[in-house]
Amino acid sequence: MPDVADRILAERLAGLGMPPYRGVVTHTNRMVMLSVTPGGILRIHRGYAHAPDRVLKAIVRFLKRGTRRAARREAEREFLAFPVEKYAPPTRPARRIERSRPGDAVLLLRLEETHRRLNAQHFYGRLRGIRFRLSGRMRTRLGELAMDATTLEATEIALNRKHFAHGWDEVERTILHEMVHQWQAEQGLPVNHGAVFRAKAREVGAEPAARRRLPHHRRPTRERHSTPFVRG
Repeated sequence: MPDVADRILAERLAGLGMPPYRGVVTHTNRMVMLSVTPGGILRIHRGYAHAPDRVLKAIVRFLKRGTRRAARREAEREFLAFPVEKYAPPTRPARRIERSRPGDAVLLLRLEETHRRLNAQHFYGRLRGIRFRLSGRMRTRLGELAMDATTLEATEIALNRKHFAHGWDEVERTILHEMVHQWQAEQGLPVNHGAVFRAKAREVGAEPAARRRLPHHRRPTRERHSTPFVRG
């Protein structure tokens, strides 16, 4: 979409009361519909350029400080229900599913058992069971929580295969970090690294922001979450 269309979308949002940002940039990322960078740039799926005002108003409600949790949750459902891909399909084809490797089945069972144990130990067993995925494609992440773009439910925890070189204790720390994000999702809270996350992480003994250097990787990697939108 040309810059002019980006400007028109920004003007529509501003006219509906959007908080002031340094700029508005569009994209076609299917997982992150809406995000705010640390530098104050609003990144938004370009399909919303075709959305009616009621959908853009929901985005504004979601972004505004002071919006109550229930109202923010309702706004999320409103703008996520809009079929952005109908108007702005992804520019990249979906990645092929990674092939499993020998020993993966045993490792996945151990990860699921670890999740059950940490769930009982730190969350009173209230978190739902969740699928694990091993990724050899992650380059800057130790792990991530994925969420369904429509239901906002946590769907899986993915872990970088190279992370296992750090030892099982380190892997458990990453799992616990992602379980705090899972707890946020199941409580209907924004899934981010804000004050609520940090407080819960301290409560359960998870690291709020962990970085590790992977084998053959120059820069430290980090845990993160993958959601249909991110505010932060």
